[in-house]
Amino acid sequence: MSTPRSTSPRATAGRARTAAKEPRPAYECDACGHQPPKWVGRCPECGEWGSVVECTVTGPLVSGRVVSSRMPAEPARPIATISAAPARARATGVSELDRVLGGGLVPGAVVLLAGEPGVGKSTLLLDVAQQWAANAGSPSLVVSGEESVSQVRLRAERMGTLHEQLYLAAESDLSAVLGHLDAVKPGLLVLDSVQTISTTGTEGVPGGVTQVRAVTAALVAVAKERGVATVLVGHVTKDGQVAGPRVLEHLVDVVLHFEGDKHSSLRMVRGVKNRFGAADEVGCFEMHEGGISSLADPSGLFLTRYSEPVPGTCVTVAMEGRRALVTEVQALIGATVAGSPRRTVSGLDGARLAMVLAVLQRRTERLTLHDREVFAATVGGIRVVEPAADLAVALAVASGGLNLALNPQLVAIGEVGLTGEVRRVGAVPRRLAEAARLGFRFALVPPGCGPGSSGVVAPENMRVTEVTDVRAALQAAARASAE
Repeated sequence: MSTPRSTSPRATAGRARTAAKEPRPAYECDACGHQPPKWVGRCPECGEWGSVVECTVTGPLVSGRVVSSRMPAEPARPIATISAAPARARATGVSELDRVLGGGLVPGAVVLLAGEPGVGKSTLLLDVAQQWAANAGSPSLVVSGEESVSQVRLRAERMGTLHEQLYLAAESDLSAVLGHLDAVKPGLLVLDSVQTISTTGTEGVPGGVTQVRAVTAALVAVAKERGVATVLVGHVTKDGQVAGPRVLEHLVDVVLHFEGDKHSSLRMVRGVKNRFGAADEVGCFEMHEGGISSLADPSGLFLTRYSEPVPGTCVTVAMEGRRALVTEVQALIGATVAGSPRRTVSGLDGARLAMVLAVLQRRTERLTLHDREVFAATVGGIRVVEPAADLAVALAVASGGLNLALNPQLVAIGEVGLTGEVRRVGAVPRRLAEAARLGFRFALVPPGCGPGSSGVVAPENMRVTEVTDVRAALQAAARASAE
């Protein structure tokens, strides 16, 4: 005879606690997280079809809600059994862009290219799309939210980038963009620009924070799912930062900045973030009437060839990422003025120029600069703000103030301190090698950066001199000018 089951309140509470500890089936919407009491074909909260899946209610609490667990779409595998072939970069055909990307575009990767209006973003990406269509064996799709297809066609005709595998579309709705992806099935998608695309399922105006976040997240998901290399053009703010929410840069795999002065032909693509390669590379391009072309050796753009030495000039070697660029610095010492004289710079850091002038005024006897106008600039439109250019700026100012022409085959590398000392900088061997390749025979470097120091080997046919301070640098430069 079986014992009757207790129906006391204590026993009932115990069974309730036991049942609460056991996993019980529940349902949750993949799209919005809503948990309906039973399975339904359409989520009653967000209206998505087929998004309600079965899950369990056991798990940790987040903000008072139970975090549900579900069966993963793909089980975890040992890392040694996973193939890396799908993540290999594919060359775009534009050598300088491939240099910055780390070899090319990775299928499924999302690249954000930001730059000021008119700098040449659309021109560069149209060339990339044509090269991809011609060489990658898969179509490329350019979707413009700012121009009509006829306007893009005129630019492509001028650049000579017409190809039967290059497709154009003018859309501003995300659903239409996804429809073009279904129809064309491209290997490369260029979206110009992400701020012009909107989706009806999200509140906010096109270009707003909510819309940009939603559109970018959707495009990243589609790119990963279909293995489509995607390049998004982004706007910038007045201070040069990427417009939109900061999460935009976190969502994408690569962030590139397209820089350049609209009055100069030089353009630079600078890597800011790169999950597939180095994040400090710089690619150089030249804008011309026929479009844009890569510059494998841009150093010649930043030098002036004189028939005879000219006072007020000195050459340095700047590092743009891992690339050494030989750059000329020019200085002009104006007339004596009453009050506060002007200090005007172009391509240099104005604060560092003011510091160098104060050091020269205090540490040299023959220079008087406190009441004279000083103008300093770089050649070719390049911007040099690193401290390694301090010594070249100091020599250029001293050369102009003393009317002493320096040897045109001299380069100066080093940071200048407030006491006049010359401090060490990085990548000196690479800088010297680039200067020697262009025919420079004399170099002034900080202490500890000369031949035999820390494994530094002087390039052939170049005499490297270590200078301890600004005064020693002026003396060494005078000796080199006399040869």
